[in-house]
Order: sequence, then C-alpha cells, then structure tokens
Amino acid sequence: MADVMIKPENSLHWVLDIAFREDESRIRKGFGPENFAAIRHIALNLLKENKSFKGSIKSKRLNAAMDTQYLEDVMFA
Repeated sequence: MADVMIKPENSLHWVLDIAFREDESRIRKGFGPENFAAIRHIALNLLKENKSFKGSIKSKRLNAAMDTQYLEDVMFA
C-alpha cells in the first residue's frame, strides 16, 4: 500500500525536477520555497492541460518562454 502512494509523489517530483530544475532552486528564506512550489505546480498543471503543442513539459515550458501567443494559449485556455 505504501508503494502505491509513493510512486505518484516520486513521479511528480521527477517532472518538477526535470522541467523546472526544482532541486537546483536557491530560494530558501521565508515563505519563498512554498510560494514557488505552488507556482510550479500551477504551471505544471496548465502545461499538462494544454494540447495545442505536442511535446514534453520541458519543451512546452521553453516554448511558452519564447512564444507569447503560446503562453497566452496556456494561461487563458
């Protein structure tokens, strides 16, 4: 039973680490780590939900950084 609960958590952590380089984050003070974790989770959910661009979460994130029209599609779809 414990293995079933650990797998989704590990999978989520892996995606956040690969796509957002979460382990390399240097945010340490105050509520910064919790706030940025929430922002990363929201961004991950928005990118997963968007189907207009086929690719990995990392490539979708980079595409949103380069293409403002795609960013608007992700944010407001």
